[in-house]
Amino acid sequence: MDPFTPATELAAAVRRREVSPVELAELYLGRIDKLDPELNAFCFRDDDRVLGWAREAEAAAARGTGEHLPPFHGVPLPIKDLNRVEGWPTTYGSRGASAAANTATDFVVQRYIDAGFIPLGMTNSPEFGTVSFTESEAHGVTRNPWDPEHTPGGSSGGAGAAVASGMAPIAHASDGGGSIRIPASCNGLVGLKPSRNRVPNGVNELEGFATSGAVTRTVAETAAVLDVIGRPDPLGWYNAPPPSRPWSEAAREEPGRLRIGITTTPPVEVPMDESCVEAVRRAADALAGLGHDVDEVELSLPDADAFVEAFGIVWNVGSAGIPLEDWDAIEPLNAALRRAGRSTDSISYVEAVMQTQLLARPLMANFVEGGLDVLVTPTMAVEPPRCGSVWEGCDVEPMLGLMNCFPMAVFTSVWNVTGLPALSLPLHQAPSGLPVGVQFVAGPWREDLLLQLGATLEQAMPWKDRRPAIAG
Repeated sequence: MDPFTPATELAAAVRRREVSPVELAELYLGRIDKLDPELNAFCFRDDDRVLGWAREAEAAAARGTGEHLPPFHGVPLPIKDLNRVEGWPTTYGSRGASAAANTATDFVVQRYIDAGFIPLGMTNSPEFGTVSFTESEAHGVTRNPWDPEHTPGGSSGGAGAAVASGMAPIAHASDGGGSIRIPASCNGLVGLKPSRNRVPNGVNELEGFATSGAVTRTVAETAAVLDVIGRPDPLGWYNAPPPSRPWSEAAREEPGRLRIGITTTPPVEVPMDESCVEAVRRAADALAGLGHDVDEVELSLPDADAFVEAFGIVWNVGSAGIPLEDWDAIEPLNAALRRAGRSTDSISYVEAVMQTQLLARPLMANFVEGGLDVLVTPTMAVEPPRCGSVWEGCDVEPMLGLMNCFPMAVFTSVWNVTGLPALSLPLHQAPSGLPVGVQFVAGPWREDLLLQLGATLEQAMPWKDRRPAIAG
């Protein structure tokens, strides 16, 4: 079995008994043995338990026809090290975490398991998922399969490196400021940040800025995953409205003629790499060739300084609720953010949350009142930076680690605040050989448009045969 086979096709092969869950587990565990010493995508493995789950899945598949099996029965999927799997430790990328096994599984992880996925291990994240590089004192540097001198992005960089190298067919990821889309761009993958509260996880995470999803190789996989994790939680305080039909069904439909806006102007001024601009130009030409109305647009943007300040006040509390054992062991950047969070009084915090909501309205109005169906931007303003560069100057000022991420997150983080769905597609490759993603944003709850447009571009600008040399 080709390790780059889409997860949907692997699941279909398991149902037809053309491949067994044990064979799949052994395939990917073997590739982790081979490739992870260089890439460092995984921070925890439990191969015996993975193989035990695979044997149970194989026995279940043998008991009846494929129709009774869950949609991803027997397909391996690693979990990001910011979420819990019962019986495994979660470190949150921190030296201050306990090594004890979790006694519960997170809500969203359980939805993956209920869909038939077999947890393959835990993938690396920077401490608390704070930055867009996957580097930590606890687990070291995770590297990009396309060029190990460069970052795979973050905070789902371990997930991105695992899928891009063929160590996993698909991977759980999460996104609070771009952490699904940035690794998708860096690693040549598909990455959807769903609408606010589309994917529940028990609580409204980071004021709804944060959500779970997956990094995949195809749009069809992304749609099928959203079908299983993107259902309302009847016990949750907030839920996005459910779709009228399954996402995987909607993704197979034509989107019709769309009004598409194009911009390569970042919301906050940062230098732009020419390859990121060229990626958008190529996408615009393809979209026009498909019959869409494509125009340069100037977005109705809020006051950038006020937006960054309000976002920062919320971002400072990213460590809240993490069950750490030793807070004195956390990294300098997160210690500084935590101090900033503790120094903000509750009224100021609530006012900042209100400010993010008010400042998001002009951005959302471009879609709701301005007649825009989809916006196209670079996913990042830069190609994947070199490993370690995020920490330049941090020995003097720890907060520079966050500012050094701006060129990677400037086009992504605004859509976490608005809660609009956003999709990164691997439409370009720079002369350096590094992947360059293009971001597509739709109006409230319109993941269907993004999936439909993504599926048509997957045919018009195919990427499935691109593989990093390290993958073999």
